[in-house]
Amino acid sequence: MDLLLLSVIALVALALLFDFTNGFHDAANSVATVVATRVLPAKWAPAFSAFFNFVAFFVFGLAIANTVGKVVDSAYSGVAVIFAALMGAIIWNYITWWVGMPSSSSHALVGGLVGAGLAAGWVDAIDWSAVEKVVVAIIASPVVAFTVAFLSMFVIGGLQRLTKIHDDHWVFKGGQLISAAAVSLGHGANDAQKTVGVIAALLLGTGFSGASTNAEGDITVATWIPIAAYSAIAVGTLWGGWKIIETMGLRITTLHANSGLAANIGAVTAMFGATHYGIPISTTHAAANSVAGAGVASGRGLNLRVFGEMVLAWVATIPATVTVSFLLYKMTQLPTALAWVSVGSLLFVVGGFIAYAMSHTIGADEVAAEIPTTDELEEHVPLHPTIEGRGPVE
Repeated sequence: MDLLLLSVIALVALALLFDFTNGFHDAANSVATVVATRVLPAKWAPAFSAFFNFVAFFVFGLAIANTVGKVVDSAYSGVAVIFAALMGAIIWNYITWWVGMPSSSSHALVGGLVGAGLAAGWVDAIDWSAVEKVVVAIIASPVVAFTVAFLSMFVIGGLQRLTKIHDDHWVFKGGQLISAAAVSLGHGANDAQKTVGVIAALLLGTGFSGASTNAEGDITVATWIPIAAYSAIAVGTLWGGWKIIETMGLRITTLHANSGLAANIGAVTAMFGATHYGIPISTTHAAANSVAGAGVASGRGLNLRVFGEMVLAWVATIPATVTVSFLLYKMTQLPTALAWVSVGSLLFVVGGFIAYAMSHTIGADEVAAEIPTTDELEEHVPLHPTIEGRGPVE
């Protein structure tokens, strides 16, 4: 077994590790609203979401994988470029997860690919039309999610005035459960395909079988690649990303079943629309903005400090991962001994941080203890939109 083959196998494993981190980093996209409103017990919610993450494999095609797989020209997407791109995205994911900030795994990956590609071949290495799709989505998907959730909340409020049903009626809880399954489908479809695209780019760049392009330039892959990717993101979601679930479900605004349903409708609209058109959006941006839109429309207000911190993380994601991955690629190009020592040292430090972080994080029980009861929610006075502090339900 030659060194190139071993390197490709290791990078496929690294890509699946990124997919795993995507799963638990973005688990909040799917389960934060149903956890916050007690529609599902906290300890059951990740399994519910993970199931639909994987089922998405049987529902959606590979349009997103095609977009991501073309970000870096196959002439440049060799071992060093894919390594640098994945490591940049993984490092950013773990840092933002550790502080409980819902940043975008998708933008981290695209930023990593652009940074490593630029380091390898400058602007000629990048398919800027694929990057353009991501840039457009950065603006469009949060706006769509917020707007749809905001309008959905008004429609739901109108129905409540006609029917006289309360905010946590079983109709809304049932709708929330169905819409949460749809959010999980959208999350799995849009995000797992990004890993499929990265693995395809690696195989195309190194000349190994498993990925090819047809006459139209579209990428086709062996079945094991999407199965592995969808499995990895489902396992990551199953593990749970409770710090970000806490932020998304409890710190942006106060949710009831009716506003949780509105939030899910906004997220589903953005995710399904983007996936249909092959646009790799941030499912995190979509989910967080839909929660904000529902919170504002319901009169519960918005924790602007937390929301502002999220916006800063979103703005910083692509520049940060472009820079880190650019430097990581340059590190791999150092003289052989120095490259091995520097990259090995980096992997040791990152691996140690990951092991520490994953063994010292909060779990389902801690988040469940923070969720307000129905009585507490009824006593809660709606927030002023400029409230500061840890969150609306303290």
